[in-house]
Amino acid sequence: MLRSATYRPLDRPELPDDTAALARYLIGKVVVRELPEGVASGRIVETEAYVVGDAAGHGYRGMTPRNRSLFLERGHAYVYLAYGISYMLNVSSETPGTGTGVLIRALEPVEGIEIMRANRGIERLRDLARGPGRLAQALRIDRSLDGLDLCRKGPLWLGHGEDDEPGEIGQSTRIGISRDADRLLRFYVRQSPFVSGPGSQPVSGQQH
Repeated sequence: MLRSATYRPLDRPELPDDTAALARYLIGKVVVRELPEGVASGRIVETEAYVVGDAAGHGYRGMTPRNRSLFLERGHAYVYLAYGISYMLNVSSETPGTGTGVLIRALEPVEGIEIMRANRGIERLRDLARGPGRLAQALRIDRSLDGLDLCRKGPLWLGHGEDDEPGEIGQSTRIGISRDADRLLRFYVRQSPFVSGPGSQPVSGQQH
């Protein structure tokens, strides 16, 4: 299996400039987190798109000091704290000033699993990064990484994995929102045990 030293960062020109298309494109890519004690990485298995004119999106009412990274050119990190509890990793999308993005909802752990376990304080592989708050905790993502260019190697970046073709991709409504909730803007790997919402498949022999 490939490791971070051989991952190739995503090139910004290859990123779709449509938010929903980007959310689907990122399925199968990897998130790489470089930490003092080593590298932790995971394969993206679930995303959500927050598009132009989307009442559920943070950019809906315009730019603020808190969400300014969402308005950067596509491929930058927008990190925010949800409900004062959990950080969320988003990827800015489309052209500068648009204010759209993709939420990374779940990862399949690939590298640095012991680092993720220490960060999360749990052993169970399936639950290390199954959900946006969990994955941010597993990779020690916080507001210090907000605005980072994810298309070049650094503390946090996006890369091509061993196989960018993840298999069958499902599509559904998004999770945990009340506005524009009927849009089919959630993408996920069908039958993956690491998906956080509907469409996951329990790992054989494990509780769920």
